[in-house]
Amino acid sequence: MTRFGRLMRDAWAIDPAIVYLNHGTVGAPPRRVLEAQQAIRDEVERQPSRALFREFTRQLDPVAPWAPGRLRRAADTMAAFVGARGDDFVFVDNATAGANAVLGSLDFAAGDEILVTDHCYGAVAHAATHVARRRGASVRAVNLPYPAVTPAGVVAAIEAGITPATRLVIVDHVTSKSALILPVRDVVERCHARGVRVLVDGAHTPGAIALDVPSMGADFYIANLHKWAWTPRSLGFLWVTPEHQPSIHPTVISWGFDQGFAPEFDWAGTRDVSAALAAPAAIAFMRELGVEAVMSWNHALAIEAGRILSARLDTTLETPESMIGCMITVPLPAELGSNDVDAARLRDALLFDDGIEVQVHAEQGRLWTRVSAQIYNDAADIERLADALATRTAGVARR
Repeated sequence: MTRFGRLMRDAWAIDPAIVYLNHGTVGAPPRRVLEAQQAIRDEVERQPSRALFREFTRQLDPVAPWAPGRLRRAADTMAAFVGARGDDFVFVDNATAGANAVLGSLDFAAGDEILVTDHCYGAVAHAATHVARRRGASVRAVNLPYPAVTPAGVVAAIEAGITPATRLVIVDHVTSKSALILPVRDVVERCHARGVRVLVDGAHTPGAIALDVPSMGADFYIANLHKWAWTPRSLGFLWVTPEHQPSIHPTVISWGFDQGFAPEFDWAGTRDVSAALAAPAAIAFMRELGVEAVMSWNHALAIEAGRILSARLDTTLETPESMIGCMITVPLPAELGSNDVDAARLRDALLFDDGIEVQVHAEQGRLWTRVSAQIYNDAADIERLADALATRTAGVARR
């Protein structure tokens, strides 16, 4: 088996003086992927018009005004990585951009409802609220049982929240703050039985856990590739079932208009497509190391992080292992704070005083830390975080 941990740190450009346990926030592409992207940028600058108008975004043809170029071939490669067809898959800047495209395209009317959960990513919830407000619709959030959470409890809570006014359910595949893998297949099945469409937010899914998008059964699936799939940022994708594709449009309407789903998203005017074109290099590197081996290492290290931190800090971790991927969210001692200001203060102190970058947030009147496990991390990184948190807890208790 490939040996990960410290041996992999040189493959990333991350400052070696920092313990980086925050891969999930904005990702971190490996060096070789950044080099592939730079080579593409250099190629553009040697002949910009030819690269952007003929080779990358589209190929001009006297018979067919639009024909697939290298961007579409990159989309085919990345679609295959998540079990999808290239025809149903388009690149977007990030998952939030994909959510905006879907929400802005759907015909909500006065009295309609968009149902989300209290674990919905904030930017996506804001997008839903913006669209609903303009159409006279509304957004309602159901509370998921947490931290004593189970897959069955999640499905039951969402199903119970559906009303005759519900037109769309937005559910995370892997939640952001709480880092829970939600049972989206079962959620989609229950929603469809009630005649409700489903948008799955898979921002943290590709490269983190095994993924076959069509098998989720959702109407729409959005995700980031610049997080766990190691692509340059920013890059995400939107997947749409064929039946819905004619009604879904990008937030920027340009020359691809009326040319079909993929051309409309591919041809959005002059832009930097180097992240998308370099994406296959990221997947090639992951396959070289072993996709299953990468996911297995990250999952095992996340579980170990939960065990080490909860034991050292004397807190209780209630999340079942089946709902944990390569991130884990652990409650912190009450002495460390309870609100957003306390969370920001602790997050900065860990970085600037202890050299540790990790997510800290406030929820339910206490602080939590979300640890991201990547193959450049190992148990020593977790121990260093545990030491820093334990020292701070003891220091507060002595005052």
